Amino acid sequence: MPRLGVNIDHVATVRQARRTDEPDPAWAAVEAQLGGAHCITFHLREDRRHIIDRDVPLLKEVVACKLNMEMAIAAEIVDIAARLRPTQCTLVPEKREEVTTEGGLDVVRLGGRVGEAVKRLKSEGIVTSAFIEPEPSQIEKSKELGFDAVELWTGAYAHARTGPEREKSLKTLAAAVQCGKRCGLEVHGGHGLTYRNVPRIAAVPGFSEFNIGHSIIARAVFIGLRKAVREMRRLLERYGPKE
Repeated sequence: MPRLGVNIDHVATVRQARRTDEPDPAWAAVEAQLGGAHCITFHLREDRRHIIDRDVPLLKEVVACKLNMEMAIAAEIVDIAARLRPTQCTLVPEKREEVTTEGGLDVVRLGGRVGEAVKRLKSEGIVTSAFIEPEPSQIEKSKELGFDAVELWTGAYAHARTGPEREKSLKTLAAAVQCGKRCGLEVHGGHGLTYRNVPRIAAVPGFSEFNIGHSIIARAVFIGLRKAVREMRRLLERYGPKE
């Protein structure tokens, strides 16, 4: 069964809308773990639009499961990650004007800078993952650069408007998962996944983890975070491959 990573950034987004002290993402991390999350994911952006520096050491203290820090390859952020030493760092693209991370990090084009960040993080004993497009060239380059895992961008599947588009994206993802496995990488998935669309992708063999944020936090507004996490985990258990 694929593991469930819960992204808590949107809890911080609500807090930052008023620049106050609630809701607290550290509290959200505790609730998500009580709901059965296997991993807590957060993204410390350069613009600090949601998670802020104050949150980072608190999350390290309260998260007992895997702690996954999404991050750009900016030197300042790499330094923070090296000091924090989360379980895993996932390198992602970052643009100031975007609403959320769109598309994958181009590790082929940015190989030099990405490789330096990977070496620094791995020297601190941190597992490294690349958030990339489901393309063989990106997967193979990730292996070459020393990543331990890749997280495949699932946006094409999540945003597909027609059945044929959805099936095509699932085939692309399935092939990418197998490519990652052949390269000896652990394969994760994330972006745009919801309670409605996760069953089909959960059934794709080879995914070991899915990172899901917005849909879980949105559901939590009505039923609470602990229960919302529990419902998503049940879907992965029900539809994920039985190994």
